[in-house]
Amino acid sequence: MTISKNSRIFLAGHNGLVGSSILRKLKKKKYKFIITRSKKKLDLKNLNKVNHFFKKEKIDCVILAAAKVGGILANMKFGAEFITENIQIQTNVISCARKYNVKNLIFLGSSCIYPKLAKQPIKEKYLLTGKLEKTNEAYAVAKIAGIKMCENFNTQYKTNFICLMPSNLFGPNDNYNSETSHFLPAIISKLYSAKINNKKEITFWGTGKPKREMTYVDEIADACLFFLNKKTKHTLINIGSGYEKSIKQYVDIVARELKLKIKIRFNNKKLLDGTMRKIVNCELARSYGWRPKYDFKKYLGICVKDYISKYKKYNN
Repeated sequence: MTISKNSRIFLAGHNGLVGSSILRKLKKKKYKFIITRSKKKLDLKNLNKVNHFFKKEKIDCVILAAAKVGGILANMKFGAEFITENIQIQTNVISCARKYNVKNLIFLGSSCIYPKLAKQPIKEKYLLTGKLEKTNEAYAVAKIAGIKMCENFNTQYKTNFICLMPSNLFGPNDNYNSETSHFLPAIISKLYSAKINNKKEITFWGTGKPKREMTYVDEIADACLFFLNKKTKHTLINIGSGYEKSIKQYVDIVARELKLKIKIRFNNKKLLDGTMRKIVNCELARSYGWRPKYDFKKYLGICVKDYISKYKKYNN
């Protein structure tokens, strides 16, 4: 089913990094019926409440951006919550979407679903061909379960449930908590704090050697709307930018953006490195006509300004 401006679109996770970007995009494109619910108003982990919500709202299509997310430290400390809550959320939403005849659904995941030692750039066919990175295994297993759920629903019920797997994301409205954030917002937060406190030296986790591909959230928002209007033969599709640097290089880039001169060290704990390289192959997405539009320096500047404007809020 092709969506229209009058389609009833349920955006789950509209307050998060990706969800807020998708919400901005939907409003900009003049979609009239964007349905959102906060965690307080709708607990997606509660099947009875999700079932009642779908029955009442007569939803045409779903974008599932709601998830428990975090960086390496959060994944290592709270693996039980990461696997349990994410499986509950996606199972309830996907099963109710099928039950109430939602034909188009976008399920958002992460490139961490792929094996730790997968050949680079990572193709969709590499899924389940090797061991996962231990530091985010719980989250990855939950997302893989969601992908397989969508695959089987598509086969059995002829739904059009598409799983988009982005590389590392960044953008306004990110999580800057030092205990739970991903690496780029953590870098921004740590370096800006060092600047305003006139520190002469700063230490980051790991070796700084792992490479990461960074994709701006608005690219994912564009991809969601693009594939929401597509009937695809494939359930799993990678989304990435092709922009790749080492962690150390990202630290240096952010320091320059902040006009900060400081001695930068790494604690060299390899356990905190995670996967050494992770860049996705986007040939499949391109075959359907999707293309990224990318300018890392411009988008990093937007993120840094967003963080600085909210610094007091984040640090009260």
